[in-house]
Amino acid sequence: MPKMPRISSRKAIRALERLGFEQVRQTGSRVVLKKESEEGEIGCVVPVHRELKVGTLSGILK
Repeated sequence: MPKMPRISSRKAIRALERLGFEQVRQTGSRVVLKKESEEGEIGCVVPVHRELKVGTLSGILK
């Protein structure tokens, strides 16, 4: 399995928005995104940093 890239939070948020997530709110350095699905509502929190750590990005994608 290839290594996860280190990307900025801005790129991660844009990628999630392309997948159908919408930005609901921002509190401090955290952006909350939500998406409606057949099973219900899916929520995702992205910290606003210049570079996301690999574990943080992995958690966001799960």
